[in-house]
Amino acid sequence: MIFNKRSLSSTVKRVFTIPNLLSLLRIFLIIPCSYFFLKENYINAVLVLVFSAVSDILDGIIARKYNQITKLGKVLDPIADKLTLATVVVCMGIKFQEIIVFVSVLFIKEFLMLLAGAVLLKLNIPPPAAKWYGKLGTVLFYFSAIIIIWLKAQFGIDNPAIAVTLMSITTAIMIFALFKYFIVFLDLVKNREI
Repeated sequence: MIFNKRSLSSTVKRVFTIPNLLSLLRIFLIIPCSYFFLKENYINAVLVLVFSAVSDILDGIIARKYNQITKLGKVLDPIADKLTLATVVVCMGIKFQEIIVFVSVLFIKEFLMLLAGAVLLKLNIPPPAAKWYGKLGTVLFYFSAIIIIWLKAQFGIDNPAIAVTLMSITTAIMIFALFKYFIVFLDLVKNREI
């Protein structure tokens, strides 16, 4: 095998793009977010979650604006999203018992999305880019989680009505997104090149 410095450099540039590094950062942020949340250090948990949400928004903007959309990024970004959402969902289910039903539905939704992504990869079908309804669900989830945690951290407010209302809206949008992505999934599988 001939070592080609130029192709190695090109490969490294395609892998280590700013959006891909931001997606990796989001995966690593799961650890401090979970730690702070479970230790009931809600202010730091919210700060980490806000930072994670902002990095999620930035990676997409940077990828599109600077033409840094990569195959790895198309896989890494949704994995980072799903792992972050699943982790926060589990943490919230542990600390806020009144939303356990919503948390369970969201956890199942994220698991099904990961499973569908794995099936597409197994079939050599590139996962589709995020759609508006998926992004809306993610933004609503971050918003709801941050508000619920922030109210508890800043004011000591643990209001089940607020938590249930926010999580009901979020869950409805997430189920809608799951349904729409399922249609996309079926279409991709049906129309794949054999």
